[in-house]
Amino acid sequence: MYNDKLLYNENGWFPALHPGEKEEFTEVGPFEQRQAAAVTTAASYDDWCIAQLAKHLGKDEDYRFFQDRSYNYRNVFNKETHFFHPKDKDGKFIEPFDYIFSGGIGARAYFDENNAWTYNWDVRHHIQDLIDLFGGNTPFIERLDQLFVEDMKMSKWQYYALHPDATGNVGQFVMGNEPSFHIPYLYNYAGQPWKTQKRIRMLMESWFRNDLMGVCGDEDGGGMSAFYVFSALGFYPVSPGVPVYTIGSPLFDKSEIQLANGKVFTMIAHGVSWENKYIQSAKLNGAEYNKTWFTHEDVMKGGTLELFMGDRPNKKWGVGEGANPPSGEFVD
Repeated sequence: MYNDKLLYNENGWFPALHPGEKEEFTEVGPFEQRQAAAVTTAASYDDWCIAQLAKHLGKDEDYRFFQDRSYNYRNVFNKETHFFHPKDKDGKFIEPFDYIFSGGIGARAYFDENNAWTYNWDVRHHIQDLIDLFGGNTPFIERLDQLFVEDMKMSKWQYYALHPDATGNVGQFVMGNEPSFHIPYLYNYAGQPWKTQKRIRMLMESWFRNDLMGVCGDEDGGGMSAFYVFSALGFYPVSPGVPVYTIGSPLFDKSEIQLANGKVFTMIAHGVSWENKYIQSAKLNGAEYNKTWFTHEDVMKGGTLELFMGDRPNKKWGVGEGANPPSGEFVD
């Protein structure tokens, strides 16, 4: 992004500026700014993608190099606060720091259009490692829960003057911007899939209605529509590059995906309704199924995923060994 890429190669993070510190690189525009923490987490995912390509090509040395770099997000994770936190060129966290307000318009000095609460979850390729950074499932879920209730701390007009792209708020969760779309599905990875089912249905019913509330943000490149279409079907590709779909809570009692190979993948949600949003049990091609995910190969082979719905959470479904979706290295 700018000349400090050499520091990134050596130390594993893009350096941020302290408030009032003068920008020395002309490559960084005055409006977009460095976005240092967000660029670090994004580069970590980019390196993971390159590692997968190198692995496919049999370039083992390149694979190991980029795979190691794919964990660079760890370098800007503050273990005391459990937030991604920008560092300066000397490796010191920028202080004082407010995880809602610091960074100027759109938090662009450190993040991109959204604040640290959104970028707290910007690791889609090593989700279990992110959970481990939090200290396990319990603190991870506690922070997820808090995301959806954390107050704006100021009036709406003041908040949106500072974060104009952070629309469709539920607490500090931002339905109207792409970095948030995968977040409600993360409960599946930490052993509480019923909360994914609850959140997904609430978000679709609140922010994708057939009225003036039907567009909750800036639809860039079809990402928001894709979120809704996938979620209405009942699943979502949380980790691009990992051939796995994570199960949510479908809107329809039956959906069919007509595949180019002539086969059909069918989603059936028995008893689904406004109230019946929680999965009680499931079957894949007639066999009992306790996983909160299925593979792209399952789709391409055709078949049927049946979900049996109810109006109360079944906290025993979708938990236990093998139930959580994989991320990072996926072995079928």
